[in-house]
Amino acid sequence: MFGDLRRFDSEWAPGGDWFRRVFDEMWPGLEAADIRSVPRGSFPRINVARTDEAVRVYVFAPGLSAEELEISLQDNVLTVSGRRDADAEPGEAEAAARRTLFRRERARGEFSRSVALPDGLDPERAEASFRQGICEVVLPKREELKPRRITIQAA
Repeated sequence: MFGDLRRFDSEWAPGGDWFRRVFDEMWPGLEAADIRSVPRGSFPRINVARTDEAVRVYVFAPGLSAEELEISLQDNVLTVSGRRDADAEPGEAEAAARRTLFRRERARGEFSRSVALPDGLDPERAEASFRQGICEVVLPKREELKPRRITIQAA
């Protein structure tokens, strides 16, 4: 029964990404997120949003604390790194050593993810907060690049 199931991209990938090419030809310049550019199993997952005021990066790191994450910014590349240890609860190390796992889906060890950000950000005013496994990094745009309303004077 399951032998007939195939991953969506397995049948289309050998000839190149036909759908992506057609999409790009129909809507050139559209900045769509390319989900295939992120390797499967990448941790942590990252969303990037842009407003008139700032770029906001959301780092999804369930099961980690703020102290277990390190965030750096260099040359408009934001890097999130850290270490995710074994999933045993504190005080359960001996019990964990005696059990045999049949399936492990939670990766452990060191991790690092980098994402390129647009120009015009002010890294000196960057802030980060962490709540319920989500780290939000706010990178304000430089003041001179923010949109301004120009008042029209009646003559």
